[in-house]
Amino acid sequence: MKIEIKNEFLWVLLFSLLLAALIIFNASGPLRVALGLPFVLFFPGYTLIAPVSGQGGPGRHRAGGLSFGLSIAVVPLLGLALNYTPWGIRLYPILLTLLAFTAAMSAVALYRRNKLPCEERFIISVNIDTPKWGELSRLDKILTVALAGAIIFAAGSLYYVVTTPKTGEKFTEFYILGPGGKAEGYPRDMKINEEKAVIMGIVNHEYRPVSYTAEVRAGGETVKRLGPFELAHEEKREETVGFSVYRPGENQKVEFLLFKDGEGEPYRSLHLWVNAYE
Repeated sequence: MKIEIKNEFLWVLLFSLLLAALIIFNASGPLRVALGLPFVLFFPGYTLIAPVSGQGGPGRHRAGGLSFGLSIAVVPLLGLALNYTPWGIRLYPILLTLLAFTAAMSAVALYRRNKLPCEERFIISVNIDTPKWGELSRLDKILTVALAGAIIFAAGSLYYVVTTPKTGEKFTEFYILGPGGKAEGYPRDMKINEEKAVIMGIVNHEYRPVSYTAEVRAGGETVKRLGPFELAHEEKREETVGFSVYRPGENQKVEFLLFKDGEGEPYRSLHLWVNAYE
């Protein structure tokens, strides 16, 4: 049985658009991985080299290997160009850039190919010979069964690796930012009983829902409590937290303590040094 594909670019664009739809709708799983790998590692290089395939350029066998090499070269260059644009290197700009590049090069390749005589056009063809099981020797039967088992095992292993999430380090991010939302501009000088504010942030990387409480202490005394509130895995909470100092003095320590799951000892702690005046 012989299979010929005269216009593979339609399939390239179809698979690329299907991947884009999966990303837009935030779908995950083996299908997204299976489409994402050729989209990044094969399609850009293949569509780039396709316009010269069959015109004294690389043949079908060399074109496949060159497609991987060119993709590895082209994709970082596109990412570097994106880095100097307002969009930056993010998921959707990269997706749209690769999609536009693949579509543009596919159109150029298809235009160039259609101008060639039919006998010089690059065609993907696959010959599939299916010998009868009874005609195989005993050794061929054993090797065929072993190969089929190896393919099934490899496919099952790939499915398990893709679908089973890896559990990394379990921790909680705890940080404070200045009023402007940056790691600067923290309160330094203040009057007694004057309220200053910072932005306190918590991000849960514990791979489970966690209940948090927080305290603000100044001069060893608790001046504010927050919570309890529960965050799911990878959920973030930022909140503006005000505090005051009730005694004058320089370099007074203002502590921000985070407690997890009702524990008595702080799980994380941060502090600022402030000067308080009357």
